[in-house]
Amino acid sequence: MRSTGIIHVATDLVGRLTAGRAARFEASPCGSRRAAMIGGAAALTWPLAGVYAREAVEAWPSRPITLIVPYPTGGANDMLGRLIGQKLAERLKQQVIVDNRPGAGTLIGASQAARAAPNGYTLFLGGFASNAVTPLLIKTDFHPVDDFAPIGLIGTAPMVVITHEASPYRTLKDVIDAARANPGRLTYGSSGNGSPLHMAGVSFCLKNKLDMAHVPYKGGSAHILDLMAGRLDVIFDSTTNATPLITGAKVRPIAVSAKARMPDFPDVPTFAEAGIPDVEVNGWYALYAPTRTPASILATLSAALQEALASPDVIERLRSVGVTPGTGTRRELADYTASEYAKYRALVRDGGIKVD
Repeated sequence: MRSTGIIHVATDLVGRLTAGRAARFEASPCGSRRAAMIGGAAALTWPLAGVYAREAVEAWPSRPITLIVPYPTGGANDMLGRLIGQKLAERLKQQVIVDNRPGAGTLIGASQAARAAPNGYTLFLGGFASNAVTPLLIKTDFHPVDDFAPIGLIGTAPMVVITHEASPYRTLKDVIDAARANPGRLTYGSSGNGSPLHMAGVSFCLKNKLDMAHVPYKGGSAHILDLMAGRLDVIFDSTTNATPLITGAKVRPIAVSAKARMPDFPDVPTFAEAGIPDVEVNGWYALYAPTRTPASILATLSAALQEALASPDVIERLRSVGVTPGTGTRRELADYTASEYAKYRALVRDGGIKVD
């Protein structure tokens, strides 16, 4: 509509300028100069109309779309990015290219996405780290809420407390009692400061007034290996990472932070059932575009995402890695992003959380 309107305005302006050209030339003592100015205005306006006409003809999307994933290939985020990219490509009838941009705790990819042209050809797989926590710990050149236009929430992955098979801890009460009896001695591992695992541990300790020792690792699976070997007491892990470990009997689940018991772990109680209702830390995955992306494009993308998330094969794939599907609506993600950012800003402050 914008392009068409400008074409009409340009055409009308040129018509009126041309129609009144002779009369104004005769009436003015400087007629030749005025005529030259009018002719110049018309000459400049016609190319402008042509530019917008070409844009109007090139309906979006007319070329491949790039989906930036701020993680390396192989992990859960990469898998979700490729799954959603494929489903969007099928519905938009255009190729979606996954561009892995890991580094700086997701900030390299997030910064690139935030500064991309808002034309619908750059999308971003964001979530817990990029759009809630890491910008609170590391200085960035973008705002995690204001500089991204929400498209839709792909899904959430609740936290599950896991321990090793020889552990004496079988309930959350066991963990709490042991932590109170031995302040600072019970350990919980994480994949690094500011990770969902760390945030869940801090939230758990603050809620229950516990002193537990946080042992951060530099990513990878070293914390899991140490847990299985009995060198750590517990890990507050995401269901995305913990599901294969639990189903493979590598670790023992104690409780899950979901609002209801999970279908894959029907015997594992929720935090609320274990008497701790206010601890809710989720990993989450969402689709964004740079802010100022046209609303019509965002609506089209959100509709395509909603269709994808309603597909039985997508639902099954998400649930197989412990992800509860979202609705894919823009409003859901806008509200969720704002609330998560506010929640972790308070947690970072209250927990005195800092990067290494």
